[in-house]
Amino acid sequence: MKSKVLIFSVLFAFVSMLNIANAQNKKSNKVMSKKILFVVTSHNKKGSTNEPTGYYLGEVSHPWEVLHSAGYDIDFVSPKGGKAPVDGLNLEDAVNKEFWGNKEYRTKIENTMKPSDIDPSKYAAIFYAGGHGTMWDFPDNTELQNIARKIYENNGIVSAVCHGPSALVNLKLSNGKYLVEGKKVNAFTNEEETAVKLENVVPFLLEDKLKERGAIFEKSGLWQNHVVADERLITGQNPQSAKSVGEEILKQLKQK
Repeated sequence: MKSKVLIFSVLFAFVSMLNIANAQNKKSNKVMSKKILFVVTSHNKKGSTNEPTGYYLGEVSHPWEVLHSAGYDIDFVSPKGGKAPVDGLNLEDAVNKEFWGNKEYRTKIENTMKPSDIDPSKYAAIFYAGGHGTMWDFPDNTELQNIARKIYENNGIVSAVCHGPSALVNLKLSNGKYLVEGKKVNAFTNEEETAVKLENVVPFLLEDKLKERGAIFEKSGLWQNHVVADERLITGQNPQSAKSVGEEILKQLKQK
């Protein structure tokens, strides 16, 4: 009789431990699924000109507002880490003002993590904010490419807006194919680059380079809101598209 009681006691303790472990795993997965990684540029000059650049504030703040309001925790990383240079610091924009005045997130973006600090398994999505600076330090950053590839191949979302898709031009999956190959993609267009008179300053035209990589490039007219989603790849054309990119990210996360 005593031996039976002992056996039942051991079994009960074992089952209890399994239940606790499962609950902790579910809690851990839930926490991880609520994290999104924002990538911003470390580059602060437009090519050989002396004109300042950086990440474009509205392309951070508007997606941030959508996702933060929905309960997602957002981390920031940049190629070099530390304080990221900002462009488009328009605080008359209410969302820009809200983000810039948020102590937690202002601290995060002025103390961005380095790629080596990032554990891709913690993130449900990665988002590349634009700004002309990205054209110089996103395309060849293999550390950021590895992070995005792992997130995508872990059933996560890869997203970008405006010049942010410069991060995608050399991004390959584990099968050796470019992520954008055969997918519908959107980004700052040739016409928009010409309109801001930087077509001969940027190292390449983003629209042309994405097409070279096999992307199916879709676009609208100058400064029109245009977002494309294809197989967990979400891209937006310009600053006017930033909020819509955030909304599409949220939509797909909810579907998952």
